[in-house]
Amino acid sequence: MEEKKRTITKVQSSRKAASEAAEEVKATGKKVEGMTKAEEKSKAITLRIVSAILWVLAIGCEVLAMLVILKALRMPGAEKMRIWWIIIFLVADAILCIIAGFLWKKAAHLAPFKKNNKFVFFILTQLGMIMAAVCFLPVIILVLASKEDKLDKKSKIIVTIVAVVLLLITGLLGFDFNPIDADTKAAAENQLGDYKKVYWTRFGHKYHLYEDCQAIKNSTDVSYSEGEEIDGEFVPAVRVAMDNGCTGLCAFCARDAEKEGKELKGVVLEDGTIAEADETANDLTVAPEE
Repeated sequence: MEEKKRTITKVQSSRKAASEAAEEVKATGKKVEGMTKAEEKSKAITLRIVSAILWVLAIGCEVLAMLVILKALRMPGAEKMRIWWIIIFLVADAILCIIAGFLWKKAAHLAPFKKNNKFVFFILTQLGMIMAAVCFLPVIILVLASKEDKLDKKSKIIVTIVAVVLLLITGLLGFDFNPIDADTKAAAENQLGDYKKVYWTRFGHKYHLYEDCQAIKNSTDVSYSEGEEIDGEFVPAVRVAMDNGCTGLCAFCARDAEKEGKELKGVVLEDGTIAEADETANDLTVAPEE
């Protein structure tokens, strides 16, 4: 017991001594406002509806491109302009898909799906990538199967390359590399909800519990949230971080939190694993700076 007190005192002393190094974070940090669970759910529903509409429009662009390929739809301009119309429709298809995929991923962090069935969970969280395939593979197959009277050899090569490149870009941007499920988000709120502030960087996918964390103390692009009461509901700071795409707890912060006696059971760590009961974060001695 005495040893634990000394450890806690030592960590708290370290926090105080390092606070001066975090002044830059305080000065440049951008505060992000939180939402109640009802607001999260409402916004997630709106984003998913908009995503669905954009995907329908993207499929519409795909169909138009296919009709031009089949010569069932004649666009303004000479025959030599036909390939440009195909490319225009494919680019529009990609733009709509990318926006829809981004909004879908945002919604999945605001109101995560349950992970009762891993296959269904994968389909729902990676719908952006799946819809990219739906919006481009039929075109690629049609082009490759089309005869010379529809597209000459040169045009087939150009359209195929454009479609494949757009498919790869759209699929990559639509893929959620850091999906989160409802249970792990709830666990993070329960275990870390008493932290007054939580920090993260713009392109980072892990959140930090301490402003002087060595992974962010030299960063000039730090956002943070504060636990606060909104419409009669307490919104923990960690929830806001997860709403903004952060899924894992920084290894440095996990180590220091456990030294202070914090239980991390159920919390997703930065390497994607879920902390178990009494699991120590002391072995997490190396974490990449963001």
